[in-house]
Amino acid sequence: MSKPAKKLPMSFCSFSRGEIYKDHFKTGMYVCVKCGYELFASKSKYEHSSPWPAFTEPIHENSVSKQEERLGAYKVQCGKCGNGLGHEFVNDGPKRGLSRF
Repeated sequence: MSKPAKKLPMSFCSFSRGEIYKDHFKTGMYVCVKCGYELFASKSKYEHSSPWPAFTEPIHENSVSKQEERLGAYKVQCGKCGNGLGHEFVNDGPKRGLSRF
């Protein structure tokens, strides 16, 4: 029997504090720090030059809600409680056609 995935809390982070999960690549599930809702799976995480962790897609279709901020950029919140998570940048993922969250 396999163990359940480790849950790692996610929230919007600032440049001043740094981001503890940017270089974290162990298997697990990233969840909202406010409500515990599942946001991203570790399998969608990839290395990126930004100061935040980068993911190609949310774990569930309703894991996040998005509002267009400008062409190619969406403000992203937790799909359950609305906690601010940062942005989705369309076509800025590790492969052509993938987004970066």
